[in-house]
Amino acid sequence: MNAKRKGRLRKRTRAAALVEFAVVAPLLLTLLFGIIEYGYVFLVRQTVVHAAREGCRVAVLQSTTEPYTEVTERVAEIMSTVGMPDYTLTMTHATLDNPEETVRISVPMSEVSLVGCIIPHSATEVVGASSMRKEGAAAAPSGG
Repeated sequence: MNAKRKGRLRKRTRAAALVEFAVVAPLLLTLLFGIIEYGYVFLVRQTVVHAAREGCRVAVLQSTTEPYTEVTERVAEIMSTVGMPDYTLTMTHATLDNPEETVRISVPMSEVSLVGCIIPHSATEVVGASSMRKEGAAAAPSGG
């Protein structure tokens, strides 16, 4: 084989590799960004669940003087670790009939997504909720 033919063969091989890379690169990048997106959504989901549990734990403590202010402060402290200032906090307080405290936190998926709407999500929001029985709450009188 002469030198001219070897040079042309190398150029064709490089061109073929470039075309193959151009075909495969978008698929690999989509897969990579999908993995990163899923991991971040999972991190935020775990943080939201943790914040709801901690908020509920604070709400059921008998030693707190203003439990609901402390709940919102504790939830805000935990949610700030993932940079989520926009969330909805809903609390259901214990009553005589139902001695459970419930804390529910939801974050819109638009606030969570890193790559926008490139990768569609089935959920519209990330939700975490926790319920705990408030000990020491007066029980309803039983009929004799």
